[in-house]
Amino acid sequence: MIKRSIIAFVLLELLLVLAFSVRAAVLPQERADVMYHSYQGDGMDIKGPSILLRKQIGNKFSVSGNYYVDMISGASIDVLATASPYEEERTEHSVGVDFLHNKTLMNLNFTSSSENDFEARSVHFGISQDFFGDLTTLSMGYSKGWDEVGKRGDENFLEHADRQQFQLGLTQVLTKSMIMGLTFENISDEGYLNNPYRAVRFADPSSERGFRFETEVYPNTRTSNAAAINLNYYLPYRASIYGEARIFSDTWGIDANSVKLGYIHTFGDDWILDFRVRHYQQDSADFYQDLFARSAEFNFRARDKEMSTFTNLSIGLSVTYEYQFSQSSWFSKATINYELDHLRFQYDDFRNVLADGPVGEEPLFEFSANVTRIFASLWY
Repeated sequence: MIKRSIIAFVLLELLLVLAFSVRAAVLPQERADVMYHSYQGDGMDIKGPSILLRKQIGNKFSVSGNYYVDMISGASIDVLATASPYEEERTEHSVGVDFLHNKTLMNLNFTSSSENDFEARSVHFGISQDFFGDLTTLSMGYSKGWDEVGKRGDENFLEHADRQQFQLGLTQVLTKSMIMGLTFENISDEGYLNNPYRAVRFADPSSERGFRFETEVYPNTRTSNAAAINLNYYLPYRASIYGEARIFSDTWGIDANSVKLGYIHTFGDDWILDFRVRHYQQDSADFYQDLFARSAEFNFRARDKEMSTFTNLSIGLSVTYEYQFSQSSWFSKATINYELDHLRFQYDDFRNVLADGPVGEEPLFEFSANVTRIFASLWY
């Protein structure tokens, strides 16, 4: 089961930024996308295809469907400490409909995701309204999710979690060259919120390694808040710079912030280059420790590295080639896109238990990962 994995976290942030980007109240364009994605890092190899189709119905409605696959192999450092590498496949299906009325755009989406030990379903409703001559856009959204958590090798293990998310966004055209966006998110989770395969370690001088493992125990509720501001400035020579600052906090004691800067440059009429850099930092959860003094030392215990204190630096590059069809063609344009992000993670209080060293003094863990996306888009 891949739950709240680093790649999912990165992609989620990207999707949230795109979801609240500034745009006028118009239906999404008719298009088809085919993508291949790959993540390699921390002993994990995740890859697969994605297909998206979008079609307008009259001038009021648009429908879409998406098929996405993760083929997973290997094992992260968390898993290798207590288990062996594995293989599994996650498939995701989503359908959506958009409705346009004057300057109001509404959308409804349903998503279903399935793994051999994890089922997730979610529904999302969003609405956006343009004001003041289309210079201001207000967006609101609500999502509700239901998870069923199983465990390989234990047919009797079945847990549930419910999730809901509120979103609010405001976009403003400041000048003819600058756009600003503000977003706020509130997320509430309830139920079984940890991973049944993750374990904490506690000191035990009588054991061969000087420590033992036991199952993590998380609270069954969590509330998170995040706010972001982003700016896009269009340069006079067919280029632009953009930036985003984001803060996050939750009731588990995690505080995080990130800063992102990017530059987009066009070459001729056909090529677009996007270079970006992002820095992310977070503090650990209140109940996180790399090594506990004894078994069941506290009511809640975590050792998942995503709950620890760490920093992440990512550098990304995107290249797009655009082809315009003739006016007599049924297709309007097509693009071929290549995106590569290199990520570097450094942990302040998560140690590599597979390395040599005294208990609790093993080397701090760090790793690099590459996220690759190759996709083609066709507008019709």
